[in-house]
Amino acid sequence: MSEGVRLDKWLWAARFYKTRAVAAESVKGGFVRFGPDEQRAKPSREVAVGDLLRIQTDHGRFRVEVVAVAAHRRPAAEAVLLYAESEESRRARAEFAAQQKLTGVPLGESGPRPTKRDRRRYEAGPGVRGRR
Repeated sequence: MSEGVRLDKWLWAARFYKTRAVAAESVKGGFVRFGPDEQRAKPSREVAVGDLLRIQTDHGRFRVEVVAVAAHRRPAAEAVLLYAESEESRRARAEFAAQQKLTGVPLGESGPRPTKRDRRRYEAGPGVRGRR
């Protein structure tokens, strides 16, 4: 373990994001806030043990404290050991997941694959009926 590591690299190693490029874009976009006052950070900012982060991903919002730094991506079981999530953050994510479950909108389901005829109608645009 080293003294500090880049923020985007740490987010990737801790498995919050799938690639470093996505992690860097999220940091630039303001989805990752640094410190107790939640300042915006750059992807090149050094992360050290004890730093506080607020991370917003597709899976929810996390408030974590950096427990260890790592520059290399490890298995998920080891990646969890890099941070400590606050109890408030866990509760909020659980409530969000329960709310998503109640809405009844499954993620990733958009129906069956379109047929060739459906695809051609879609590509033709609105108002074009085609042959019957």
